[in-house]
Amino acid sequence: MELLGRGHVARIGCVAEGEAYVVPVHYYLDGGCAYFHSLPGRKIDALRAHPRACLQVDEIDDIVSWRSVLAYGNYEEMSDPDERTGIVNKFMHRFPLLTPVESAVVHDAAPPRIITFRLRIDTVNGVKEG
Repeated sequence: MELLGRGHVARIGCVAEGEAYVVPVHYYLDGGCAYFHSLPGRKIDALRAHPRACLQVDEIDDIVSWRSVLAYGNYEEMSDPDERTGIVNKFMHRFPLLTPVESAVVHDAAPPRIITFRLRIDTVNGVKEG
């Protein structure tokens, strides 16, 4: 959990249309859950269809000295407006140079709704080399 707490970028793994699907994500850890925000798309569709997912984080010092952790849990989408705003605000505080995903659709008359979600972690496995 310590390595998860220090991380900023991870890879989330899920099942999309019967295939393994892994993509990089920004996240933060709070109270045993990893929190994310995203625009609608393949990742969100996959997690809604199959909520079991994993999160992989690593720290690499060099080719023979590294640490890696896999956290497993269930996808939970946030719907409460105050909770959603709080998650996005924490992202902006933790990643001040990160452009919010909702600004990716700058000139769209009706931009897609930002999705905020968490992975409620129930299992963690780690490996250390070097």
